[in-house]
Amino acid sequence: MNIGQVSTAMVTPFQKDGSIDYIATEKLIEHLLTNGTDSLVVCGTTGESPTLSTDEKLSLIQFVVEKVNKRVPVIAGTGSNNTAASIDLSLKAEALGVDALMIVTPYYNKPNQRGMIAHFKAIANATTLPIVVYNIPGRSVVNLEPESIVELSEIPSIQIVKEASGSLDQMTKILANTEEDFLVYSGDDSLTLPLIAIGGSGIISVASHVIGTEMQVMIQLFHAGEHKKASSIHQRILPVMKALFEHPNPVVVKYALSKIGLEVGSLRLPLVEMTSEEKTAFDRIWESYLESK
Repeated sequence: MNIGQVSTAMVTPFQKDGSIDYIATEKLIEHLLTNGTDSLVVCGTTGESPTLSTDEKLSLIQFVVEKVNKRVPVIAGTGSNNTAASIDLSLKAEALGVDALMIVTPYYNKPNQRGMIAHFKAIANATTLPIVVYNIPGRSVVNLEPESIVELSEIPSIQIVKEASGSLDQMTKILANTEEDFLVYSGDDSLTLPLIAIGGSGIISVASHVIGTEMQVMIQLFHAGEHKKASSIHQRILPVMKALFEHPNPVVVKYALSKIGLEVGSLRLPLVEMTSEEKTAFDRIWESYLESK
């Protein structure tokens, strides 16, 4: 499974009445594919998946698969804290033609390591698709420990981990104890270059909505041995990456997209729009970034 160096976890555009805006979704897809994105994640957290009904998820997945039309891999976020429901949605997404599944660690019910391993194994046994394990302790409250990820990596269909623990030590331990064909991606934009430097494969990104080309160039420069140039880009775009997470994701990135002429609508409750003061604070960082280009 090759999802490239920069995969974008897409926002879900909404119309004024709160329904999915498919016209804006198509525009967003085309923007991403021409600005540094190697693959797309649909119905992830950035896509406000907790507020999407099952029917909406399936409709959105089908739309993205059709519009992408095999140009890049499409990964569907089908995991939840209910194993049976995760399997059901995964099988339906597989039938719609997605290329892989992203399965988040079970949240809220706080399973132990054995429970999480059993959860991922059950899903892997039910589908033929490649699986991206998504470890995000900050949202799920449980951390899938490196030893558990190493055990899961022995399952042929579990090929990638999206590591959003924020711990380079944890990522290093995974890299040191898995086979070369098991890939580690960062789930934190600001750790893209550091993870690449220790042997990671790339980023499943939010920031790539607006700075995808720069992120792609940064990674390419590093692999070409131009480490100082790569570091310079990292330093220049880091304030934008940090600013995009000053408020709950995807609040800021939806506003940032409007700065580049892509209107993707509002948010669904319980997320709310930025205040005018918060927008002004982001504007200053964005303008500084543009001046530095």
